[in-house]
Amino acid sequence: MKTETIEPREVAYYDRLAEQWWDRQGKFWPLHRLNELRVQYLRDSICAHFGRSRQVEQPLAGINVIDIGCGGGILSESMAMLGATVQGIDVVEKSINIARQHSADRNLPVTYAYASVEEIVERGTRYDVVLNMEVVEHVADLPLFMSACTSLVKADGIMFVATINRNPLSWLFAIVGAEYILGWLPRGTHSWSKFVQPGELERLLNLHGLNVTAATGVSINPVSRQFSLSNRLAVNYMISATP
Repeated sequence: MKTETIEPREVAYYDRLAEQWWDRQGKFWPLHRLNELRVQYLRDSICAHFGRSRQVEQPLAGINVIDIGCGGGILSESMAMLGATVQGIDVVEKSINIARQHSADRNLPVTYAYASVEEIVERGTRYDVVLNMEVVEHVADLPLFMSACTSLVKADGIMFVATINRNPLSWLFAIVGAEYILGWLPRGTHSWSKFVQPGELERLLNLHGLNVTAATGVSINPVSRQFSLSNRLAVNYMISATP
């Protein structure tokens, strides 16, 4: 496997947690809650981009999607349920095996590959939608990673990136609050130095011919544990970009 963008510490971390991907009450509960919000956001944004109705049962039918860093397949399955043809990839083999089994048990047409994004680029396939969600803050070489990801987008396609801003507020909320005080995430889930500011991400996208088309913040209510969209990009945020 090509390893230029792979961070071994991150692979080992998620390998230890892989069995818990589908435990909605376990260590990945924030991701399951977040997924409910981001699936709606992605559906609406993709439909708007391709001029489709979001009201039909499978609004993404005929659209091919790659989910980079798919983990146990939480988002990949959601996209497949909306009708998309989905390729999920991850560099943690145990996660891919779990994703394959879970999708098979639910009879969902998702294809998974234990592969790095660089290896997928070499296959030459391009995608209508590239999902790059909660991944960029975990890679070893961000510029190289983004170069590979952008090359997967079709000329009329769209990429979505979700990550965490790097500033004192994100250190307070995403590290101190979420990992140490509230215990919502295992300690060591994130490294603050690897958080990516929106401007940094936009420059990397622009470098490879993509322009940001929309951005939204994501906030969480500490009492209800519900996620919602926000106009502030100070901590969690999602952006879309097109060639």
